[in-house]
Amino acid sequence: MKNSFSLLFYIKRVKVDINGKANIYFRITVNGRRSELSIRRKIDINKWNTQAGKAKGHSEESQKINQFIDIIQNKIYKIHQNFVENHTSYSASTILDHYLGKNEKNKMLLVLFEEHNTQVEKLIGKDFAPGTAERYKTAKMHVEDYIGKEYHVTDIPVKDVDHKFITGFEYYLKTVRNCSHNTSIKYITNFKKIIRIAYANDWISKDPFFNWKARLKIVDREYLSKEEIQKMIEKGVHTKRLDQVKDIFIFCCFTGLAYADVKKLCNNDLVIGIDGEYWIKTKRTKTDTRSNIPVLPTAAAILNKYADHPEVINSNKLLPVSSNQKMNAYLKEIAGLCEINKNLTFHLARHTFATTVTLSNGVPIESVSKMLGHKSLKTTQHYAKILDRKVSDDMMILREKLNHKSTEDNQDSSDKKRSV
Repeated sequence: MKNSFSLLFYIKRVKVDINGKANIYFRITVNGRRSELSIRRKIDINKWNTQAGKAKGHSEESQKINQFIDIIQNKIYKIHQNFVENHTSYSASTILDHYLGKNEKNKMLLVLFEEHNTQVEKLIGKDFAPGTAERYKTAKMHVEDYIGKEYHVTDIPVKDVDHKFITGFEYYLKTVRNCSHNTSIKYITNFKKIIRIAYANDWISKDPFFNWKARLKIVDREYLSKEEIQKMIEKGVHTKRLDQVKDIFIFCCFTGLAYADVKKLCNNDLVIGIDGEYWIKTKRTKTDTRSNIPVLPTAAAILNKYADHPEVINSNKLLPVSSNQKMNAYLKEIAGLCEINKNLTFHLARHTFATTVTLSNGVPIESVSKMLGHKSLKTTQHYAKILDRKVSDDMMILREKLNHKSTEDNQDSSDKKRSV
């Protein structure tokens, strides 16, 4: 059944004030049922055009009243149109409620952020890694601090987030929090997810991120050279704990495993591959993608070394891995002992595997990408871009080929002259 709908602007002549003016009302009628409301404007009853539902004449007062009536009329027609297009049942009162904003769920930004983070926390190990949950918590903390400093309130409605808020938040992260460009962009991207949730649920009418683009700067990641790896392997350290950290770091240099992945590595992850050799087959904690890595001799020797370690015997783990904080602290000490002038962190081992151990030795980038568990080849290609030595080596081979060809050509030319 098709609903009848009408909108009328009128005055109540019986309620004229002492100045001869009456309040202007509008009336919504749907299927014979009415809802009405004052527009909070008055007009002289002699200046009202009942038939047109507008003020008479071209005076400044009449023009302002008629402009205001047009705005209200357009809003109500739009509300009615949305009901019709979405095939949603409606009445005069529901249209009026939408006009008054009574239907709007005035969602608060930080409340939404907290609800999201709580859900992420419950899905750790299923859909999210612990590190992801921690980043969302940190992002929320930064947004909360920014709102307090910039807006002097504890929270704001999510509908108040606009492009100015986003650019202001980015500036805050880079200045007040002293975050790097890429770190700032990552926090804003975390925050962007909350806005997208609000947009998808119609809690906001437009996406404030529409004109904001995330552009990460390419950073040349450090990695160990072949000589530095060998120096670390050969270096004897004075304590058992340092030796253990050094071994696990080197193990990751030859497997490409990140800290979270080597820490959870268990007996079931070590299998015999199609070549009859040992392989590590595991899922990356960060992306939940599969990594298939042949165990190289150096990595195999480290696994054998710790096979009888108490932590390995009494658990299902392959290696005794300390906390990431401790590992990185000990690596600084090891770097000093080995005279390696680089910021030695555990993740640097993964970069070393990608560059020095694999790509530099001619392993195809597609194979490296699969072993690293990258979702996109673009991620792996970044490592290839920083291998100046690899480019130099490849060009050296080309030079030798060209020189060899040139020598052969000269030899052939000499032989021909002699025969003549």
